[in-house]
Amino acid sequence: MIQLASLLKVNLIAVFVAAAIGIGIDMYWFSPRCFGKQWIKLSGFSQKEFKEAQKNNNMGMIIFFASIAMLLTSLILANIVKLIGITDLASGAQIGFLLWLGLVAPVQLGIVLWESKPFKLFLIQTLHELVILVIIGALLAVWA
Repeated sequence: MIQLASLLKVNLIAVFVAAAIGIGIDMYWFSPRCFGKQWIKLSGFSQKEFKEAQKNNNMGMIIFFASIAMLLTSLILANIVKLIGITDLASGAQIGFLLWLGLVAPVQLGIVLWESKPFKLFLIQTLHELVILVIIGALLAVWA
């Protein structure tokens, strides 16, 4: 049985760096320079509605909880990499891909299908997760 204390027996600096990279990818991916405008439109928001929602929501809290979620993802992925014994870049990227393929992509597809959202929205959202899991999986394999 895995105990909470054993989850912290990985390179925590690597976990924090991986999380920071994931947050950086988040920020760029959903920025207007990348897929932000398309994502807003496909999600069913107008630019005006989205800007109003940003004003009314506490963006600091959103960023805080998104950062905690990315930190948790990095910590769990570091532990999976350690449990399996992966130590090379390609295998780390592969485990990130497999976790995306078997866990993330199906869940996100279900959400998009049940909410009757466009398939392009699924692609923007799930490919974002794929990029993050592959990159941080590779990083954690060689560093954590």
